[in-house]
This record gives sequence, C-alpha cells and structure tokens, in this order.
Amino acid sequence: MADNLTAKILKAHLLSGKLRKGEEIAIRIDQTLTQDATGTMAYLQFEALGMDQVRTELSVSYVDHNTLQGSFENADDHRYLQSVAARYGIYFSRPGNGICHQVHLERFGVPGKTLLGSDSHTPTGGGLGMLAIGAGGLDVAVAMAGGPFYLNMPEVLRVNLVGELPPWTGAKDIILELLRRLTVKGGVGRIIEYGGPGVKELTVPERATITNMGAELGATTSIFPSDEVTRRFLQSQGRRESWIELQADPGASYDGDITIELDKLEPLAACPHSPDAVRPIREIDSIPVDQVVIGSCTNSSFEDLRLVAEILDGKTVHPRVSLAIAPGSRQVLLMLARSGALEKLIAAGARILESACGPCIGMGQAPPSGGVSLRTFNRNFRGRCGTADASVYLAGPEAAAASALYGRITDPRELGEFPELPPAPSPIIDDRMIISPPADGSGVEIIRGPNIKPLPLNSPPPDKLTMTVLLKTGDNITTDQIMPAGTKILPLRSNIPAMSEYVFAPLDESFARRAREAGSGIVVGGENYGQGSSREHAALAPMYLGIKAVLAKSFARIHHTNLVNFGIIPLVFESPTDYDRLQQDDILEIDRLQEQLERGGVTIANRTQGYTFKARHELSQRQVRIIMAGGLLMEVRGQK
Repeated sequence: MADNLTAKILKAHLLSGKLRKGEEIAIRIDQTLTQDATGTMAYLQFEALGMDQVRTELSVSYVDHNTLQGSFENADDHRYLQSVAARYGIYFSRPGNGICHQVHLERFGVPGKTLLGSDSHTPTGGGLGMLAIGAGGLDVAVAMAGGPFYLNMPEVLRVNLVGELPPWTGAKDIILELLRRLTVKGGVGRIIEYGGPGVKELTVPERATITNMGAELGATTSIFPSDEVTRRFLQSQGRRESWIELQADPGASYDGDITIELDKLEPLAACPHSPDAVRPIREIDSIPVDQVVIGSCTNSSFEDLRLVAEILDGKTVHPRVSLAIAPGSRQVLLMLARSGALEKLIAAGARILESACGPCIGMGQAPPSGGVSLRTFNRNFRGRCGTADASVYLAGPEAAAASALYGRITDPRELGEFPELPPAPSPIIDDRMIISPPADGSGVEIIRGPNIKPLPLNSPPPDKLTMTVLLKTGDNITTDQIMPAGTKILPLRSNIPAMSEYVFAPLDESFARRAREAGSGIVVGGENYGQGSSREHAALAPMYLGIKAVLAKSFARIHHTNLVNFGIIPLVFESPTDYDRLQQDDILEIDRLQEQLERGGVTIANRTQGYTFKARHELSQRQVRIIMAGGLLMEVRGQK
C-alpha cells in the first residue's frame, strides 16, 4: 500500500488505535521541547508524576520567552528550569541562545522523529521532516515520563507546490496564500503535507516558516519531505548522521489536495487583526507605518536577515519608523556579525534585540497608541503586541525592509531589481550555551523562588453540576484573550493564584471576581474557541477560578485537549439557536453527568429561563475518564 509521509511516521510510532480518520490514536514521542513561558508549569507537573528521569530520546528546555527581567520572577524561574533540567536529564538552552524552534531546527531536529512541544509553533520542525506537534505542558510532561500522546487521527491535506517563486516573494507569501484560502479554521483536524516540484526550490528555513504558520490554520501539524535540501542543511550543521530520506510513496492517497502555483504569487500581508485577513500589499501600500519588527520564529534565519541587510545597505530607516530586529538564534547573530550584515543593519538605524521571542509574545517593543506595526511574525491578534488599539500587519522580510525605508506599507517590488546575494557561509557551530545534563542528576538540588507556587489540582465533578454563565463570547476567541501574555502577566506563569486575576481581562475585567463569587461557572463561546497559543494556563487558571465547562460552537484542537487535561468539560451546541438564547448569569444544570458523558451527549437545563437543550461532546471514553477524575494529573495519579 502506498503511504503518504504522515502515515509513514505515524505507523512507525503507533502505540494504539488505527489510522482511520477521526479515531483516537496514541503515538510514541521521541523528543520534547519546552520554553520558559510554559516550561515552568510543565516541569512542576512532571515532578508531580514522581519520575526519576525523563524517558524520551531527547528533551530540551529553552529560555526564550520570559527574558525581560523587570523583576525577580523571570530570573527565579530560569534558575528553577536550569536546576530541574540537570536533575531529570534534560538539555538546557540558556537565555540568549535563541528561540526554541530555530535552535531545535539547527541543533536537535531529526527527520522522521516525533516532537511534542509546549508551544503551538512546535510544527516548525516539520520543515525538517519531523512530525512535530504543539500541545499543553501537561501532555508534554506525560510524554517526558514515557507516556503516549493521544490525538484523533487527522485528515491529511496535500499542498502541491509547483513552479518557482518570483523575485520579491518568499515563504511567507506561500503560507499567507494558504491562510487566505483556508482561513484560521481551515486546518482544524488536519495535517498539512507539502509536496510537488516546487518543494525543492525551498530551503529548510523557508520550509520552517511555512510549517510554523500552519498553527495559524489550526492544523495539527505541517510537514515537508526530507530530501537533498534537508541533507545539505543538516550537513552544514555538522549533523549529517541525522539525515534520512523520507518521501511520500508514489500514488499515496490524501483526504484533499490544493495546488499553489508559486510563479503566480505576489507579496502579501495579513491585515489586522487575524492572520487570515490576507490582501496583496499593492492594495494597502499607502498606509503609514510607525514600527517594523523583523524576527520571531518565522523569519529570523540568517537567510532572512542578510537579505534585509542587503536591502538596507547604505540607506537609513525612515524618520517615522522604529525598526527592530531579533535574530532567531545565537548562531544567526554570530553569522550576521562575521559576515558584515550586522554592521549594515545597525548603520541603517535598526535596533538589535536579543535572540528571543520578545515582541511576538508582547514582551517589549509595543507600538505607540493607535500605531501601525508591520511584523514578520505569525500572529496579529488584537492587543497581543502590548498596545490595545494598535494595528499589526504580517508580511515577509522583503516587504518589512521596504516599509522601514519608505515609512509606509510597501510592495517590495518598488525597490527594483532583486539583490544578488553571495552563497551563504557555513553556519557557526558553537553549542556552549546549551548545557548537557549530568549522567546522574539525582543529587541536584532544585531551586524554587518565591513566585513558584504549588501546582493547583482539580477535584472530580459532582454528578449534578450547577453552573453560572459567567461570560458569552463570539467566534475565534484566542488564548491571548482568555489568558493574556505580555510584560505584566507572563512573569506570573508559575503563580496560578496571581495569574488567575487576569483571566478574560481583555474581554471583561470583572471576570475573575465574578467567577470566585459564583464558585461554579461555565463559559459560552462561538466557533473556533481557544485558537492560537498552546498555553495551558488558558485552561488551568479558569479551572482554579471554578470553571467547570465551556460550551461552544467548535474548539481549537490544543485548547480542547487542555480543557480536558484540567477537568473542564468541553461541550458543543447541537443547535446554533441555543447559543443565541443563552444569556450571561443564566444558571445551567447537568444531571447524571457521568452517565450522560459516557452516552456521548448531555441535556442541559437552563434554570433561569426554564427550558432544556442538548449539547454533544467530542470526547473519547479515555477523556471522559479524565474529566470524571478531575483532570489528567489526577487520573494518572489514581492509576499508581
């Protein structure tokens, strides 16, 4: 039987279930990654599992999000992360070494392996031929303990790339075109597999930009074949032995097929406030720009930034524009310095940031009030940048550089002839900022600062569940809106009591107070509830406040799983009209909870308005057991 690339890797890692669309399967995880915004909680959860050491082939802890040390909390968490890595056999990438996805691509990724990361952009590894999946920290903790990762077998959508990219277009335009066609919901329940003759024209960093932003489609993951391009990349990184050829079989079948003709693409941009609000740049090229930021885990490779340096060479950034550049890794920064590209960037007026996630997660470089920021990032949700009324556009590095020069959103084709770039120098291999774990870490003392509070645990739900509707939201609610990030809140990631005060703050600042007063609450949502970041805090903090269920029209994959993991019941309306009828402060009741969940659907009584309606769920029987145990950690503990 001819297998597609996805099926080949899944078959090699399948522990239970069958590769039938929609069926729950369990797979073995080879590698894990965490970053510091999610990692502290993930390792607290791993400690709670009572393991002596990680049981994966490789686990890496990165510090790349909470690097702005405005007070003691972030620095304390970094000491905890370094000590827990040494204790349990985890590699530790120090602050300044780079963004987890970029560094993992360079130094650890292996074609054909499975990678589970506590970051929604973990699918970046698919650019290297990995099956790389983003998940909540608790799922990663279980994987580090040797447990399987469960998911519903997705559809596999083939994206056929044909032709060659014209000058002044790039990988960003490919994924923006796909977002334009499919929207932020178009990848839900799917794995995106790239193929076709156009694939060989894309470098590994370009492929990684595309797979990274597959998260914005809602896809489970995205993947490219491992081919000669992959081999050359790994060889340049001194890791030739990690390469294997991995291609779909001729005649392999897929659940759908899309063709993108690369030679017909033009420079594109995502407009505020969604990555799928895509338009040709030529249609919006009169909009003044206050800020341009180049970097993040999408377009921060040496190839991206040396192109920007060539465009800016001998010129000066427009007087109105603040240009900031964040190299993706220490390796990239060293190469920029040695090649002379860094000098060109600085001379043109660029502000060089550290190699970290930074502005993408709202950690610094907030635009001015009502300002316009053009970024090479992956998300432009309202307020994520740190300025509530700012407008953020997403584009490739070519357009970003042109816009920085002209002071307005600029089609890079206005720059004229595409610059001739010399062959890229060999990467600088220097892993001194990656600390290997000791052979025996049993004697390592784990350092805990005062901001690290005990891990909150849920309890099994009552058989008769009574809840107050605390909030009714619209479609495409993001985890940024549920549990915001930024300089004020991110440092509280290991302190759930403090962090819970900001749950739903962008939508309703009174939410936390009202949730505490109600004691038992439910949130009502629209389509694609919980899109965006994998942050499990968007489930954990509401659980701490007493949220027992979320009733929505549909859910984003990772958030749905996170809700289950913390014992919050994700329910789906049977009829959209029931969504319309519900009001904030209604009292809802579910009787015989376990019996109804095991049956596949529930009847909900609206005690305030005096009627009943039906909801269904998309839970496996395993997930029902997790809910009834009070969450995954409680269920795992109960098995011991």
